[in-house]
Amino acid sequence: MSIRVQLDDIRAAHERIRAHIIPLRLAPSPSLSEQFKGDILLAHEYLQITGAFKLRGAMNSVLQLKPDTSGVTAVSTGNHGRALAYSAKQAGVPCIICMSELVPKNKLEAIRALGAETRISGKSQDEAEIEAQRLVDEEGYTMIPPFDHQHVIAGQGTLGLEMLEQVPDVDTVIVQLSGGGLISGIALALKLQNPDIRVIGVSMELGAAMAASQQAGKPIEVEELPTLADSLGGGIGLDNQLTFNMVRDYVDQIVLLSEAEIAAGIRHAYYQEQVILEGGGAVGIAALLAGKVESGNKTIVLLSGKNIDMERHRKIINREDYQHG
Repeated sequence: MSIRVQLDDIRAAHERIRAHIIPLRLAPSPSLSEQFKGDILLAHEYLQITGAFKLRGAMNSVLQLKPDTSGVTAVSTGNHGRALAYSAKQAGVPCIICMSELVPKNKLEAIRALGAETRISGKSQDEAEIEAQRLVDEEGYTMIPPFDHQHVIAGQGTLGLEMLEQVPDVDTVIVQLSGGGLISGIALALKLQNPDIRVIGVSMELGAAMAASQQAGKPIEVEELPTLADSLGGGIGLDNQLTFNMVRDYVDQIVLLSEAEIAAGIRHAYYQEQVILEGGGAVGIAALLAGKVESGNKTIVLLSGKNIDMERHRKIINREDYQHG
């Protein structure tokens, strides 16, 4: 495979965005370490100002925009849109985020609060992409995709650098898997420095496009379904240029979780770790609790985002409705 994102790209991204992000906070989980008989550290990336890891890739992309751009646009399930809106506002660049009807209201409102415009198109990311592409073709906007983009992957990969800087002897890293930008960047940063580190991707059973595509051996379309892990929804693009191959080559294992298992991860985060996480942010914890991932001697579990509707969170932790309440 010809790698189009290099370790040097990730290192350059780290220098570029350093002043705009909160460094990764790693802390041991006494409850999980005791339960699984190893050192388990939680990576508290939800502490970013936009509440999720997406700020790294979005900021790295915006800081490299050409001066003549009319603005930036993207298709998003919420967190990328929020990160891009924030990054564009810092740079003084217009921003329009295109989204499907499945995106939760709280994520729409957060994007609008940052000064970006939102446009709702259809019931899938693919339908929303039509409007985003029109903005590029007709109005001169620059598309910054949520995952399949060199600058985005390099930005997310800075997490891998920070993990290894803080825990040089890490042997297992558990990462959210959606379109693959996050796990591709992290896996590249880790494995090019230590190929023996296991990188495990976690997604949901309902509409996991990358997992289905890997099983099929090529990018395929998968129906988007409502899920607690809404930030992991969406397709990977039939013309995927980067992340499909990077996940294939650098991710050691992919596991899928039921809605009940994801809910258990959210509850554990709240009651045992005193952390509020969205469904996608909690899938690493959930995978351990469900027995679907074997921890190592020193394991890092990424907590990627906290942008959950608080009424939904209340219902989940009180076991009122763990699906779509």
